Amino acid sequence: MINTVKNNAAKAAKTKPVLSILIPYYKDDPSALLRALLAQTKQQTQIEILIYDDGTNDDAIYTSLSKIAKSGYVPVRLLFSAANKGRASARNTLKQNAYADWVLFLDADMLPSRDDFIVRYLTEIISEKTDVIFGGFTVQQQISAPNTELHRAFSQTSDCLSAKERTKSGPQYVCSSNLCVRSKILDAEPFDIHFKGWGWEDSEWAARIASKYRLRHADIPALHLGLESTETLLKRFKDSASNYVYFTNKHPELAKTLTLYKLSQKLRHVPGQKLSRPLLASTVRSKIIPTKLRLIALKLWRASWYAEAFS
Repeated sequence: MINTVKNNAAKAAKTKPVLSILIPYYKDDPSALLRALLAQTKQQTQIEILIYDDGTNDDAIYTSLSKIAKSGYVPVRLLFSAANKGRASARNTLKQNAYADWVLFLDADMLPSRDDFIVRYLTEIISEKTDVIFGGFTVQQQISAPNTELHRAFSQTSDCLSAKERTKSGPQYVCSSNLCVRSKILDAEPFDIHFKGWGWEDSEWAARIASKYRLRHADIPALHLGLESTETLLKRFKDSASNYVYFTNKHPELAKTLTLYKLSQKLRHVPGQKLSRPLLASTVRSKIIPTKLRLIALKLWRASWYAEAFS
């Protein structure tokens, strides 16, 4: 189901957009993101926004999005699926309904980190110097809630890197939370729908396209607001093990260069390594152990489950 919201975009609707902004969500509310994007796209005829509900089925969120969209100056379309079809399928569906030659994927729990966020992406697109742009992301510098502080610290040390730092590793630090791509690339190389649940479908896509297309890491970060609780992190890292194995099987040469892969392979050969998990989980949950040690325990917890999945 698709609903085109009637707003101030009558002229824009008659013009093919330069950029389609694509926002999937599942049990998140992208209202703040939509509001922020509309604030940056007043009188823009170059943009359209598509938002896809991947099985949330929350009338309050729909009402909020519709109300915000009506105040905008760019076309906004709301797409719905009654059942959750997964992260890869949601992104493929959004792309299939986009009109522009470039698409920008943003996660529902992100916000532009600067007022010229959209303008900077349009500048990159117009330059015609690349095919794929990853803008990166950042997190709040201050502790927002004790229960999400571990995720904030993990992101700061592992994910929130400058364009210069990310460029050194090519596709390794690409993810779909803030990803701009030529539409025709996704026609040829859609996201792999065989990934189930959370994790690694965007890493696999990046690894698959990196040798075929021009990838640019840019400093156009989005602010990640949806930090997870410690319990959610533990569960996600455990449940994503089969996805990681699938990813590494598809890209064995790349996998051999990754620290996580090397660690999980070493743990495979440690007798009874999974017996350490209760201690690792207790360390991760602890409020008195230094954050650095909790992060080490979290990474070992993930590697332990991945090691078992490889066996």
